[in-house]
Amino acid sequence: MVPANPGGGLMRADPLTEPVEGLDEALAAVDAFDEVLVVGLLRPRPSQAAGLTRLADAVAGTPLAARAGEAAEKAAAGSAGEEHLVALAAARAALLGSVHDALRARVQEATGRSLAEETFPQRSGQQGANLLAAARTWLSDLARCGWQGIDHEVVSSAAQVVSAMLPDPALRRLAMLLDGFSAELAASCPGASLERVPVRRWADLWSRAMLLTVPGAIEAPSAGTVDGRLLPLGVDVQEHATAVQAQVHAVLEPGDGAPPRLVRAAVSAPKPDTVVGAGLWQLLRPHMALLTALGEGRAMQLTDMPVTAEGDLLWSDEHAGVGDAADAFATARVVLPTAVDAASAPLDRHPTGIAVPVFLEGYAVEKDGEGLTFGVAGHVLAVDTDRVPAAGPLTPEAVAASSACIGLLRWDAGAFTLQPLAVEKTVRKKAVALHAGGWAGGTTDKAGVKAEKAATAAVAVLRERAGRLLRK
Repeated sequence: MVPANPGGGLMRADPLTEPVEGLDEALAAVDAFDEVLVVGLLRPRPSQAAGLTRLADAVAGTPLAARAGEAAEKAAAGSAGEEHLVALAAARAALLGSVHDALRARVQEATGRSLAEETFPQRSGQQGANLLAAARTWLSDLARCGWQGIDHEVVSSAAQVVSAMLPDPALRRLAMLLDGFSAELAASCPGASLERVPVRRWADLWSRAMLLTVPGAIEAPSAGTVDGRLLPLGVDVQEHATAVQAQVHAVLEPGDGAPPRLVRAAVSAPKPDTVVGAGLWQLLRPHMALLTALGEGRAMQLTDMPVTAEGDLLWSDEHAGVGDAADAFATARVVLPTAVDAASAPLDRHPTGIAVPVFLEGYAVEKDGEGLTFGVAGHVLAVDTDRVPAAGPLTPEAVAASSACIGLLRWDAGAFTLQPLAVEKTVRKKAVALHAGGWAGGTTDKAGVKAEKAATAAVAVLRERAGRLLRK
């Protein structure tokens, strides 16, 4: 048991290290189909036919059996239509969804927490049928060409579809996916010269995009509202050259006395590549008061805050007020073990989507070269310090010296890993907490202040130049 007292968010480690029955077979079927997409379906080879058959056989006992079987036969013969490719994408997604569900069951067993009941509505399927069909045609052309057969002519034909979708908010989710996917493919053209193909990644993007072309799949999630006290646990910062996102993981204590529940709140912003480190918070902070409260170690009081069935708060500062002081580690020790985990939407069931808040203490830290592991009740859990952002005081060195950790339990490369969000370590016989979002509300730390000043200067210059261009 970790910890020995009944307070830890992560109580058992053995479910996270024991083999999951059927997982390897499911992933092998997915891999077999992904290899089919490398060469393409224009002129299928015997090895590709075997990969298609393996995918269809893997869903033989499901409602997809007949459609997947027919689609595999048509694709192996080189005569697959768009509806057959959609069926193959659905079979692949179903297998990865089953892996996701099996892994989440292990997480629930390890934490001892319950999972929220699914309340996902039926889709009406009314948006942009013509544009969805155009996107599906482009994705079908990609599948026939294969990743080794892509060229700029094939890839660039997505641009018109994306441009037509972007003005429609209901289609923007798919438009952004297609835009990013096509840009990534364009940077890799011609496919025949690729030394290494990101097989799983491109197949993930292709199959997800293909399923989102099904009418109704991209409707905005229905939202209810919640009241209560929001207790932040930590923040996951995801940074790219031109964009940054902060996703706050928290426990909500509903005002109606219902059990606490895990929720998330995210904010994103475009960014210039010159803004890095603590400067990122300047771009995000104006859009979400929660970040300031997080940096100051305070709770927030929510009133009629919109929330989806997946536990995502559709954040609006109008529905939130700053509350009293709230220590994240006290929340992790006392409230987190009683919280209900959010369910995943059907199309979001994928192993890489697992990111479950947990709490550990009393572990043994072990270093293996540059890698770091926590010894938990005789089991080894890898720690992903590469995900620790430079935008806060939390560092890999602090994680290695820690005695307690709030983190996100993820699954990557065949094993569970822990992404630290905050740690406690002993400094001069006192417990000191370091958070990845410790600078979210501002900082007096020298490194943080320097980065904030540099970001202020960079943003001011960019705004001045943008204003000059607009005046011209």
